[in-house]
Amino acid sequence: MDTIVVAALYQFKAVADASALQQNLKALCKEQQILGTLIVANEGINGTVSGSRQAIDVLHHFLLAQGFDRMEYKESFAPEHTFKRLKIKLKKEIVTLGVHVDPRETVGTYLQPKEWHEFIQQPDVLVIDTRNDYEFVTGTFEGAIDPQTKTFGEFPNYVQEHLKDAKDKKIAMFCTGGIRCEKSTSYLLQQGFKEVYHLKGGVLNYLAEIPSEESLWKGECFVFDRRVGVAHGVDLGHTRMCFGCGHPLFEGDIEHEHYEEGVSCQHCYLQTTPEQKARFRMRQSQKARK
Repeated sequence: MDTIVVAALYQFKAVADASALQQNLKALCKEQQILGTLIVANEGINGTVSGSRQAIDVLHHFLLAQGFDRMEYKESFAPEHTFKRLKIKLKKEIVTLGVHVDPRETVGTYLQPKEWHEFIQQPDVLVIDTRNDYEFVTGTFEGAIDPQTKTFGEFPNYVQEHLKDAKDKKIAMFCTGGIRCEKSTSYLLQQGFKEVYHLKGGVLNYLAEIPSEESLWKGECFVFDRRVGVAHGVDLGHTRMCFGCGHPLFEGDIEHEHYEEGVSCQHCYLQTTPEQKARFRMRQSQKARK
């Protein structure tokens, strides 16, 4: 029976004292033995955490009491904690785009999963994956465009270089939980694009609502925790991760000559030094003894 609740949440909301909120969240999460990452900024809160049913309920009620009453909030379940530690970060942005936008004022048109499912099948719609390149290879929607970005901060450059002639087209964007598209759609509208849409609640919401036999999603959805990938129904997937570089790994990758569990894979073998590999081997051996 699943015993751990995994809560993914965000909300853009003016925070009067982000530092105080950070400290209060740190104390609460430690007390409740919650693990994961929460990012706090003057523009709101974002993160994914795991904990017991009671612990996550305590956190949820605390955030509601702080005025985060319109959170994009989703739960899934796992047999154990999906994170190793707790991080409560204070940053300038809750998701880093690097240019000023305000999704509270201007944002694209939300599409619920069923609306999205029908909309992206129209031939005149450009479907753009706003996630990073390693997330794209784990899974994506049929026909989606891969901007080949390594960080979300590269997205504005992609728009300027590749979408400058698409301002009159229908643009449909998606990401894991919805937060990146709050900013990417706001940015496109700011740049003069006319019709900009995004998937409400992101891929996780789509996988939770659309049956696998009807789905336009291919592969698994990369998540930034021990699960690595989730499948339809937000169930645990089969994707693994290289703990040397964090790149997702598939069945054939495990057989590659440069794969060494906990140390390296074909994507990072030539990028790490012998000293780094030695440290990774030590870490792996310590993990194996636990």
